[in-house]
Amino acid sequence: MVSIKRICGVFLTSLSFFVISCNSQPKSAFADKEGKNNDTIYKVTFIELGSVRCIPCQQMQPVMKSIKGKYGTQVNVVFYDVWTEAGAPYTKQYNIEAIPTQVFLDKDGKEYFRHVGFFPEEELVKILNQKGVK
Repeated sequence: MVSIKRICGVFLTSLSFFVISCNSQPKSAFADKEGKNNDTIYKVTFIELGSVRCIPCQQMQPVMKSIKGKYGTQVNVVFYDVWTEAGAPYTKQYNIEAIPTQVFLDKDGKEYFRHVGFFPEEELVKILNQKGVK
């Protein structure tokens, strides 16, 4: 018969691993913030802070998809839905007052440009070009 002590030990060990994995930030989220992902160094990280339920934010979805398609090796495109529990902390992190807000980070993770509202692709590309995205 298996002892209660042994069952508790296995349970607590498993629980510890679970808690540690839940509390640690996923590498991709950290990498997005720093402009790096899987050893790829991006020239720019384009962060869209909005919500899937916001009309202007919905209009930004095709723009983000196009940027990712055209410049995916140079630009890391990140979206945070700030109206969700998971995305809400980014409102404070990036000091968001209205959505959609676009934040642009250089390869070192330093913010170099910010825009509030719908951002047409042609204008957005000009901002990417400032950091050598072609």
